Amino acid sequence: MKLSARSRYAARLLLELAAREGETPICTADLAKSTGISAPFIEQIIRPLKQAGMIASMRGASGGHMLDGNPADITLGEIVRTMEGSANIATCLDCETVCNRSEDCLTRTVWERASRAMERELDAITLADLLSGDLPCGTD
Repeated sequence: MKLSARSRYAARLLLELAAREGETPICTADLAKSTGISAPFIEQIIRPLKQAGMIASMRGASGGHMLDGNPADITLGEIVRTMEGSANIATCLDCETVCNRSEDCLTRTVWERASRAMERELDAITLADLLSGDLPCGTD
């Protein structure tokens, strides 16, 4: 299973903003240079992150984007759920009617357990953890 580019780039973008916390807002062009993400893609990624309250934006000549929250409170799990809608690794976990075998599928519970394990791990890692390099031990 792969996370979409949107999730991976959202994490990269938020880390860049967290690293510059306390500075003036950063314009999209500067974010594109520092993250290697194209400006149009940044604008697509920023919309859901703003709606989720992770990014604030200011208009005007000195405008731009900044982190809207404490890096210690924003988890990778929250970022993935914002960008993907869920952290489920199988579509049948989001919608049972997608598969006519959902009710008697012998592997569905395994996909659900794996999804919850991944979600727990992602929820245990914050932007602050990544910035400090001090990642928590696994939750096993």
